[in-house]
Amino acid sequence: MAEPAPPASAGDRGSLASPTTLSDLGEWELIRRLGAFAPTDQFSDDAALVPGGSGSIVINTDVLVEGLHFSEATTGAADVGWRAAVANLSDLAAMGCQEVVGLTVGLVAPPTTAWAWVEEVYQGLSAALRRYGGTLLGGDCSAGNQRLLAITALGRLAAASQQTAAAQGRTHGMIRRGGGRAGDLLVSTGHHGLSRLGLALLQGDSGLDVAAIDPSLRQRAIEAHRRPRPRFDAVEALHRSQPAGEPWRVGGTDSSDGLVAAAQAIGAASGCDVLLQSTTLPMDPAMGLLPQGRCWCLGGGEDFELVLALPRAWAQALAEELEEGQLIGALVAGNGVVRWAENREPLAADNAGFSHFRAASTD
Repeated sequence: MAEPAPPASAGDRGSLASPTTLSDLGEWELIRRLGAFAPTDQFSDDAALVPGGSGSIVINTDVLVEGLHFSEATTGAADVGWRAAVANLSDLAAMGCQEVVGLTVGLVAPPTTAWAWVEEVYQGLSAALRRYGGTLLGGDCSAGNQRLLAITALGRLAAASQQTAAAQGRTHGMIRRGGGRAGDLLVSTGHHGLSRLGLALLQGDSGLDVAAIDPSLRQRAIEAHRRPRPRFDAVEALHRSQPAGEPWRVGGTDSSDGLVAAAQAIGAASGCDVLLQSTTLPMDPAMGLLPQGRCWCLGGGEDFELVLALPRAWAQALAEELEEGQLIGALVAGNGVVRWAENREPLAADNAGFSHFRAASTD
């Protein structure tokens, strides 16, 4: 998924010819440099907005690569399809979409790949679309040395939101990473760390004392990893909880790369630092009993919750509206640093979450 990517200056364009490797750059800097080829701020959110007369279309593309995002050891083919769909649908939710138009799928696989595997992948994709809406619109396929899914998702902001936008001078209903302001509170729509625990369980992580983990927590964690959910329901709750007379202004993103990464993305795009409360981390209570619980809550990734920056009254109302909603911190003046609220110390780098080109496979 896209990371916060301020547009590159003209000077940055020339640096693209340097011998620097992608490993040296990292994902965020790579996307920032690629932004030099697009209109200003085009790469700054979870997805791209294409204005239209009957409600703006939002478009996102995500790639899942075997050995990096999935493997047969941890993920069945139907779950690969489901996760591939949800990774994209979550980005639509993170932009404020309430309607899924559909998906296109690019499939790359070695010629020796069994048809049964491909069929089950598409069954998983179709199951996600039946659950959350939209249709399979088309795609492409190619032979290759490695299995890969490249998915483009299309969603829609409500047409009524566009009418309101004409009066308000903004795209009402849209969530932007840069929509936060100093003084806003941060809301997490659900628990973090469960997917990472599920992966560890599926991998047989030797660092886990499996016998000491509550069986229901094990089940929830594996389900969270194999069958994540895009939080369209939280977008609906966001609209319901909007205080009367409060203009629409929402900063946010999803937490596919981790809670801290999401908070940092909002802070950087909004020109703020982020203060996280260590006492209100959005964790399943049973996760808090694990030695790895806090670390995985902060940086485990693939939880696909929404992290939102809202005016205080709205944030409090949304947290009460959601079953697992949690106030987790606040935005203050700054430049994108995530700090502990209690002592203003920056969080350790090992909580930063997932980033391509610097991280090894997690699946």
